[in-house]
Amino acid sequence: MKSTTGRTPVYVVNHKDLEFIHRGGPPGSASVVRALSDDISPNLGVGFGKWEGAEVSWTVLYDEVIFVFEGCFTLRANGQTYEVHPGQLLWIPEHTVLEYSGYATFGYVVYPGDWKRKNSL
Repeated sequence: MKSTTGRTPVYVVNHKDLEFIHRGGPPGSASVVRALSDDISPNLGVGFGKWEGAEVSWTVLYDEVIFVFEGCFTLRANGQTYEVHPGQLLWIPEHTVLEYSGYATFGYVVYPGDWKRKNSL
């Protein structure tokens, strides 16, 4: 749903209306979906994730915030394990080497939103 106020439209996005993309597993499953395209928001990447026991290793090329709606999202980085529960959020600085895991539905925000273009990916 979109309404116009100010300079650009305001959007309401329901994760149930989006098509998630597989990002990990088996074992388990991990999927994500970008909720707002670069055309709408090149500065912030905003989306949703669903983790069901998959373990995905990655080096983040952006600053990231993950906020959990349900379940427990687990992150391993810098020799530590972080468990994030509903009502909590996790801040991950750019260039962190990590592993995502757990069983959770969550939202995320990344900066810059157009990190793929800026990293020629």
